[in-house]
Amino acid sequence: MNGKDKKTSLTGEQREQLLAVLEARFEKHMDRHVGMAWADVRQKLGANTEKLWSLHEMERTGGEPDVIGQDTRTGEYVFCDCSAETPSGRRNVCYDREALDSRKSHKPDNAACDMAQAMGIELLTEEEYRNLQKLEEFDTKTSSWVATPPTIRELGGALFCDRRYDTVFVYHNGASSYGVRGFRGLLKV
Repeated sequence: MNGKDKKTSLTGEQREQLLAVLEARFEKHMDRHVGMAWADVRQKLGANTEKLWSLHEMERTGGEPDVIGQDTRTGEYVFCDCSAETPSGRRNVCYDREALDSRKSHKPDNAACDMAQAMGIELLTEEEYRNLQKLEEFDTKTSSWVATPPTIRELGGALFCDRRYDTVFVYHNGASSYGVRGFRGLLKV
């Protein structure tokens, strides 16, 4: 994403508002990032301002992004959607463009993979989703698409996850289904 592109840049006021929201959430949920300090995260964000637009989109669509870890290899902070349910602004979507195009009727407005790419974020993998669920209980009423292995996608399927009965489940379905299904995103900064 090009930070100079008007579509993907924030005004100074938007930047400061977003940083204030992220800091408040970071401080409120210290159990998600034990041993980390906001000043360090803020410094990293200041050095990667182009990623602020992606975080803004995560926030705008109801994701409530927060730091959930740090990549030990790269030192990047890992932001993830931490809304209790799959983000409200990203629900009722097919898995990808191919699935959306294959629907003959009752087409949703968008596809999870397209939305994630446009936002500059990644869909969670099944492993990342399970790790997120170790922090808190998420998706007890909704479901979230997760990155699907090509071998499953080539056969027309896609994977999604949720939490029911105090257990994280992974399911499969046709990639063109959607219901209340949405997606959670991940961004490394």
